[in-house]
Amino acid sequence: MPRSLPIASAQGQSAKDPGNWPVAALRKLDLLLTPAVAAIPAASRAQSGAEILLPGLCIESAEARKLLSRPPIAPFGSVSKHGILLESLEDIPPFSRLQQAFELSDFDLWLLLVALAPELDLRYERLYGFLQDDISRRRPSVDLALNLLCHSAEQKLVKRAHFEPRAPLIRRRLIRLAPDPNIGQTSLLTQFLKADEGIVAWLLDNEGIDPRFRSFCQLLDPAFNMEDLLLDTATKQALTRHADRINVSGVLSRLYLCGPDGVGKRTAAEALAKRAGGKLLTVNMARCRLPEADLSELPAILCRDAHLHSALLFIGHVDAARADHQCFYSNFIDELRTHAGTVILAGASPWEAAGSENLIAARILFPVPDFSVRWAAWRVALERAGLRQPESQAAELASRFRLTPGQIMRATRQVCGQDARAIDEGSRTLPLLRSDLFEAARAQCGDELGKLTRKLVPKYTWKDIVLPADQLNQLHEISSQAKLRHLVYGEWGFDRKLSLGKGLTILFAGPPGTGKTMAAEVLAKDLELYLYKIDLSQVVSKYIGETEKNLDRIFTVAERSNAILFFDEADALFGKRSEVKDSHDRYANIEIGYLLQKMEEYEGVAILATNLRQNLDEAFVRRIQNIVEFPFPDEEQRCRIWQVTFPPETPVAEDVDFSSLARGVRLAGGNIKNIALAASFYAAEDGRVVRMPHLIRASWREFQKLGKTWNGDQLTADSRSVMGDATRPNANTTGVKTVPS
Repeated sequence: MPRSLPIASAQGQSAKDPGNWPVAALRKLDLLLTPAVAAIPAASRAQSGAEILLPGLCIESAEARKLLSRPPIAPFGSVSKHGILLESLEDIPPFSRLQQAFELSDFDLWLLLVALAPELDLRYERLYGFLQDDISRRRPSVDLALNLLCHSAEQKLVKRAHFEPRAPLIRRRLIRLAPDPNIGQTSLLTQFLKADEGIVAWLLDNEGIDPRFRSFCQLLDPAFNMEDLLLDTATKQALTRHADRINVSGVLSRLYLCGPDGVGKRTAAEALAKRAGGKLLTVNMARCRLPEADLSELPAILCRDAHLHSALLFIGHVDAARADHQCFYSNFIDELRTHAGTVILAGASPWEAAGSENLIAARILFPVPDFSVRWAAWRVALERAGLRQPESQAAELASRFRLTPGQIMRATRQVCGQDARAIDEGSRTLPLLRSDLFEAARAQCGDELGKLTRKLVPKYTWKDIVLPADQLNQLHEISSQAKLRHLVYGEWGFDRKLSLGKGLTILFAGPPGTGKTMAAEVLAKDLELYLYKIDLSQVVSKYIGETEKNLDRIFTVAERSNAILFFDEADALFGKRSEVKDSHDRYANIEIGYLLQKMEEYEGVAILATNLRQNLDEAFVRRIQNIVEFPFPDEEQRCRIWQVTFPPETPVAEDVDFSSLARGVRLAGGNIKNIALAASFYAAEDGRVVRMPHLIRASWREFQKLGKTWNGDQLTADSRSVMGDATRPNANTTGVKTVPS
């Protein structure tokens, strides 16, 4: 590339001064424009000798003859006549940087200066209008640029190559060609030259990025070292192996970081950029809302800006680009082949790009963090927020919620406020702060499952459930297993021994109303997790393959929702496989087989409830860690159920005999709850106190609803008057007793 051309020395301040470069550059342009302006003939005058007020709107015959007398393709006469040659722009600091970065010629730099001038000084709009003999043409056209910068017709023809799509100025999006809006189909010569907005921003502010992309792009000074990364050992070792090979330019390096959002992919890219000694240009494609025309040019502009700022280029959410911005994605693959710098791509799914497999030098998997990483993330987040909490609380949060480091940081900021200000530990009680942290952690799980299931807000606690001692002990054991999984699977190494079946699957079996749903709520309340009940009407479909798709969506979302899945009436989904006699049997068995597979892969907590355990497929029973049988309650248990069913605030008369009700009303806990509620409404209408007649009447209605004969042997005296006394107004509210809590 030629570097020395005969130049005319510029007057005034030296262009070596970086802060004065626009003035120095425009002085050089003025030296070029002065003879060009002088070369325009003093024609375009009326016969009277007065100047035409609107030049360019009419052409005189004398001017037409002068145009015909000029040689074809010839530049302005004075340029070739006086031999004015282009002065070098290498001594203008930003132009020198552009020339080195993109291998531009001196002619390219002058084209850029001609296009840039109106962005720096509006007087050049009027000068360009004068030189083009049209006051409406305020931007330099290709024809004007060639006339200004070329000294012969031959050179004008040769220099047209600088405006081709693969020419450096155009390919790197340093200047743009814009058609004349006043002309339909335009030739190359009539198109205007315009300096790219991003280049103007860079020239005027070397730290800026293209203003059009600031909503989803950031230029960062890396703040993280490799030692700061909250990653498992294997992932950190993989990053370290590639870190020494990375450079901001000159080394073709492509990394693909695969993992869910928030696991630290961008933080890892920052650490790699800091190790390489450069900046990081981050792009979040999930937030990109550019029109299609700008999207097609975005890859070239991103690679250009990364090169200009000596930055590693980080493209996040490549999956979103592949799904929603196909024009960007295909053009970006083309740019990857030629961009001389490191590009780090990140997405949630494996790399997929036909014909570009060899572009990726390394693929690094970022898994959902294990307990040790989550524990470290909670400690770091709490420390940065000024929350000096005990180690046990961070461990409890890490054990209960499978959150990513990004989610953990957001949860901590939510507790502290948007500005993440430190909280004075003495200003809040520790239990309140703990509940806030748990609520913030649950909020990070999102409510995606709410679209596929029904969210149950747990109300029951351990004191509300009445079960035999063995079953109650089983529930406590299940709760302990859920709380201590990190110890057994993590520290004790079972995670390395098991590839599948690491979830906690529980079966609740027993007659209706014996407390299966209540037990699920008690566990959810104790574990402080959301409980989602699977709505079979939204899952099971008569169309082949749809049930499997619905189940896949549920389990995929549940993995990142840190919630308990509750399958009520589980035998409808987990029924026994049958002998294949027709296609319906075959597809039904496929559904059951698929569900078996998903249950074994699921690593969360899942509770199955059924009234018909014998109808469950044996393969499901083998995959279940705990089976709790819910028996029909005996008299002692029914008495306790009656006592805990009424809230402490409910006024219950002294004459209510729960022991007698337990003997006479042989129903399960669910039916007893219905009776208590109905009796409370009878009392609210009657005397504002729940009395025995109200309970007897409600019991009689419950038996009637179940289609059973009322057996009131133990309540003979009261049952004879149930239809009368229970409806007779009774304002006497004396003798009210408090229900045991």
